[in-house]
Amino acid sequence: MPDIIPVATTRRDFIKSTGTLAAATTLAGMTIPFVHAAENNTIQVALVGCGGRGTGAASNALSVKNGPIKLVAMADVFDYRLKSSYEGLSGEYKEKVEVPDDRKFIGFDAYKHAMDALKPGDVVILATPPAFRWVHFTYAIEKGLNVFMEKPVTVDGPTSRRMLELGAKSVVKNLKVGVGLMCRHCHIRQELFNRIQDGQIGDIVALRCYRMHGPVGSAFSNRKPDNMNSELLWQISRFHSFLWASGGCFSDFYIHNIDESCWMKNAWPVEAQASGGRSNRGEAVDQNFDNYNVEYTFADGSKLFHYGRTMGGCHDQFASYAHGSKGLAVISSESHAPAKSRIYRGQKQDNANVLWRAPKDEPDPYQLEWEDLIDAIRNDKPYNEVKRGVEASLVASMGRMAAHTGQIITWDEIINSPHEFAPGIDQLNMDSPAPIRADANGRYPVPLPGINKHREYA
Repeated sequence: MPDIIPVATTRRDFIKSTGTLAAATTLAGMTIPFVHAAENNTIQVALVGCGGRGTGAASNALSVKNGPIKLVAMADVFDYRLKSSYEGLSGEYKEKVEVPDDRKFIGFDAYKHAMDALKPGDVVILATPPAFRWVHFTYAIEKGLNVFMEKPVTVDGPTSRRMLELGAKSVVKNLKVGVGLMCRHCHIRQELFNRIQDGQIGDIVALRCYRMHGPVGSAFSNRKPDNMNSELLWQISRFHSFLWASGGCFSDFYIHNIDESCWMKNAWPVEAQASGGRSNRGEAVDQNFDNYNVEYTFADGSKLFHYGRTMGGCHDQFASYAHGSKGLAVISSESHAPAKSRIYRGQKQDNANVLWRAPKDEPDPYQLEWEDLIDAIRNDKPYNEVKRGVEASLVASMGRMAAHTGQIITWDEIINSPHEFAPGIDQLNMDSPAPIRADANGRYPVPLPGINKHREYA
């Protein structure tokens, strides 16, 4: 079981509408020559994956204050997404976007062309569905590029093992790599972590986290429209609905609260047991459960309880807590930012018992992760979040697999699981069949706990 590394991480926000952008670990470095950015001191950026997250990441990149930066290439499998992203970014950052038509690439090999437009030491943003992360990261390492990659970075055991190997290669090449778990870069949470490690709430005996709200993203999908011929492209466009593409809503959305809780504990859990099911699904054909409850166990026997639900009309909660032998820490209380962290004497949230409270003005962690990455690039600081990003992704997959199979899943079982959700994904093209196929009724295989005990779906 690897120890957790008490450092910050990353992430960003979504583009809300065309032309309007929302604001959105370190492993030991090797003593080898630094790979510099472009000779004129401008760091060039390529965006691979032009959806909301990729566009938000590019917006944060172009907003950094530590030196000149420019977007020079874009890639996606959907031309309408690239067009919308380009229009929004160029409208917001006119002088920082220089992407002529011959550097806008469409297709499954578009990522190569976008990276070919960069020089060693420049930055590529990898924001496609996570199934493609290892494929694109492999090429980025070959090209000597620094990387920002969205979370999760893996969705199953085989790709996790692959990404750990690639992460080690990127360290040897002195590449700077950020992973989109922005809560680790939040200054408020960093202070809370230090206070917890100093013993201000005593020994942590339990943690709990919640992400409960209505349907989100593309996690609920009805049957593929008849006018969309490619089942593969439809699944990619609805990637939260398919375990092969994203790990489903569990891995893609719940990873943040799980990760920030494990950070405060300064450990990863060693096993998970869970329950979940499909209740209010209507005509949805996707692979997600709409409720998940996971009990994670750490090596010392303490617990992390995760509650996830995507149902309309129910009580909503989006927060994380750490219970210590002397007090309670609120890790986050309203979405991911602002954290509004605080510490209470005892276990009751009462203003009379507040020992420490975060200030009202909190720096944006979506922006801070980019400031940290670019600072590491310009000043050649060791900066590589791949290993921890893979570990956080594995913890999410461990809880998801426990719910989907109805079995207790250990760390060793998830990392050594042989079930690769999308083998051969590096060979896909516009005419390829999808990794999973709908049945005659347009429905996809769903997890069957207790029936499929060793695989999340047949």
